Amino acid sequence: MTREIKIGPVTFGNNRPLFLIAGPCVIESEEITFHTAERLKEICERRNIGLIFKSSYDKANRTSIGSFRGPGIKKGLRILSDVKSRFDLPVISDIHSVEEIEPAADVLDALQIPAFLCRQTDLIVAAAETWMPVNVKKGQFLSPWDVKNITEKFISTGNHNLFITERGTSFGYNNLVVDFRGLPIIRSFGYPVIFDITHSLQIPGGEGTSSGGQREFAEPLARAAVAVGVDGLFMEVHPEPGKALCDGPNMISLDDVDRLLTVIIAIHKSLQPDSF
Repeated sequence: MTREIKIGPVTFGNNRPLFLIAGPCVIESEEITFHTAERLKEICERRNIGLIFKSSYDKANRTSIGSFRGPGIKKGLRILSDVKSRFDLPVISDIHSVEEIEPAADVLDALQIPAFLCRQTDLIVAAAETWMPVNVKKGQFLSPWDVKNITEKFISTGNHNLFITERGTSFGYNNLVVDFRGLPIIRSFGYPVIFDITHSLQIPGGEGTSSGGQREFAEPLARAAVAVGVDGLFMEVHPEPGKALCDGPNMISLDDVDRLLTVIIAIHKSLQPDSF
């Protein structure tokens, strides 16, 4: 049993149905962002699955100095605000510093702390002090039980609107693995746990000046995570992953989302008590 969290019309945790956080890795253009949001909304409404739209206004931890980072906070937040108004979707995006929190909180429905920043005490506390829901992505360098320290920092403010995303663990050079024992361990702390399908497929720095990925393993990992037990799924999607400006090798094609959700929902339903 985990705490119940509400973000716009989406309520999750406490054994509620699965929900989805999805969108392009980074805001590349209004056209791609709006097209992806519209398609995802249609798919999720038809499947009766809650959707929170995610795309980053800035990717501050890119491999190379020359890598595309996004439009920046001002333009990026304006585009995400347009997603909210046009498609009536809650939105979430990464914050990278305490200074970003106030403008981001004025637009976003939830804040996200990137994996590389998950131990930054000042950032965690300042995000919690907004009293907004906050998604902290578990660092690739942390064990599942280290997440307890993150939760204690966060709830020291009195805010319990916290959820944690698992995105794989560093395993030697340029590789990540998912230890599925970690999902129930993290959930035992009482906060919803999300499984990040696409970043678990990443090969950090695997292309030299950019990260590689293995999107062909998206479905097996998603199946396993849902079978083990999670409160929601995180996936980055793009109309044409091969042309994406960030994380293309591990992003899921927008055309494949519906079929993937068919498999995931079937597994989730089969595990409900009334199925036995």
